[in-house]
Amino acid sequence: MTIFTLHRGSAPLLVSLPHDGTAVPDAIAARLTPSARQVPDTDWHVSQLYAFARALGASILAPRHSRYVVDLNRPPDDTSLYPGRNTTGLCPLVQFSGEPVYLPGQAPSADEVAARVDTYWRPYHAALAGELDRLHATHGRAVLWEGHSIRAAVPFLFEGQLPDFNLGTADGASCSTGLQQRLTGVLEGQDAYSFVVNGRFKGGYITRHYGRPGQGIDAVQLELAQRRYMDEATFAYVEERAGPTQALIRRLLEAALEPY
Repeated sequence: MTIFTLHRGSAPLLVSLPHDGTAVPDAIAARLTPSARQVPDTDWHVSQLYAFARALGASILAPRHSRYVVDLNRPPDDTSLYPGRNTTGLCPLVQFSGEPVYLPGQAPSADEVAARVDTYWRPYHAALAGELDRLHATHGRAVLWEGHSIRAAVPFLFEGQLPDFNLGTADGASCSTGLQQRLTGVLEGQDAYSFVVNGRFKGGYITRHYGRPGQGIDAVQLELAQRRYMDEATFAYVEERAGPTQALIRRLLEAALEPY
């Protein structure tokens, strides 16, 4: 069973796309509500959006399975990343719409959750850690870039409209001050897209866990508003929206690759 795909690049940059997967095993899908079977909370098309990063020499890691199977960007003990706020868990029971993921009585048991962690979560994280170690050993440094996207309006999770580009560095703890300043400068140097740094999305488990700037490993999360590259109603990729968005993401990745 394929759990993930990993393209190994030559630059000190790993792009992780933990919510790109859409597959749900039949035995799990049969227990989902009709709306959840459409896996609407996928970070749609981020593999396509970031495909250009191969030309920059980046490594790219992406899972096959949906976050509804297990959320790779949550801690294995399911501790909340945003205490006091609505969020979704390690094996989500609630969709971003507030609707249930499972049919009545069909939610996974604690033993099933543990089994999913072993089957899907741990292999992805072993690959992520291994690739970061390889890049760091080769270059003396590494940047982990977490590529995410979400609908611009999700009342269950946040009020109002989300800015277009949401940069998260765990309030500066997951990357060097210099890198955060460079990335912020790129966003400040354009006026086509709204942005925020360490707003509603400060970085999930992966950003917080793997970012060790003092040891030469920087981790940054970019949460994109999906309206900027796709049709949120149909989930269709829209090339004329995606092209300019990709151009700005490229500038951010190029800034991340600049020598310290």
